[in-house]
Amino acid sequence: MTATRWTTIYLSLALFMGAILLLLLWAVPVDEAGNRQWTDQLIPGFWMAWTFPVALFFWIIASLLIVMTLLAIRYPEIPRVGILRIETTRGDRLFISLLSAAFINLGWLFFFGAPLWGALILSLGFAVAVFRWV
Repeated sequence: MTATRWTTIYLSLALFMGAILLLLLWAVPVDEAGNRQWTDQLIPGFWMAWTFPVALFFWIIASLLIVMTLLAIRYPEIPRVGILRIETTRGDRLFISLLSAAFINLGWLFFFGAPLWGALILSLGFAVAVFRWV
């Protein structure tokens, strides 16, 4: 494939994911005063309580999977051995990062409670370290 074709693929997927994000933002309920209710249900009366934070979480996971798939197709990799002394690929490192982020957030909730901004910063830092050295 030529670089132009890859650019078209990247832009198409970016526009698609951007449109989904805008749709999620549009679906956030607004009260009488015009304030957005970020934690209210996106679809009132639906069988599952989809709130904007939950939908955004799944949107981020889907975006990560799309990016990792494109990277694997465009730039195939050879598994490498890091400080854990196990062979890992990009997908393995993403899985380790996401699983670790879940435990970091649970630990943060146990020791410090909400809000989770500190846990988010720790999780992002840990993910950078995993992708760099694991």
